Amino acid sequence: MKEFNLTTKMRSYVWDELTDEQRALIEVAKEQTDRSYCPYSHFHVGAAALLANGEVIRGCNQENAAYPSGLCAERSALFAAGAQYPDQPVKKLAIACFTGGHFTKEPGAPCGACRQVMLETEHRYEGQMEVLLYGEEATYVFDSAADLLPLIFVSENLKG
Repeated sequence: MKEFNLTTKMRSYVWDELTDEQRALIEVAKEQTDRSYCPYSHFHVGAAALLANGEVIRGCNQENAAYPSGLCAERSALFAAGAQYPDQPVKKLAIACFTGGHFTKEPGAPCGACRQVMLETEHRYEGQMEVLLYGEEATYVFDSAADLLPLIFVSENLKG
């Protein structure tokens, strides 16, 4: 038997330590929480994807009474980016969560399905995507989606 330790790199910033570009993208993600449709969980999530061409694509969670039919904010933004600008890499993705009348104090983490889509987006464009997880008390910054999903599953894995 072999035992391995997986580590990941994450930085935690207070608002004033973020760059202007990071703060602007987070503000768009925060605005998107107002557009989410979440009558069941009441957990509003907004996302904003900054593309290489400077465009910002917005997303928010969309729930459905048939629960598996909904879609997370991260995937709605990334799929919209791929549909509207299929040749533009995503450089940054900001995510914000709002519930109980305020933004979460600690950043919300993407679900496993969103992490996989984020990783596939990086792999598709052969570059890293900075991931910003906003919380009122801290924003977590990851250099790459691979830092959120260290054991990657990509197209090469399907070839055996």
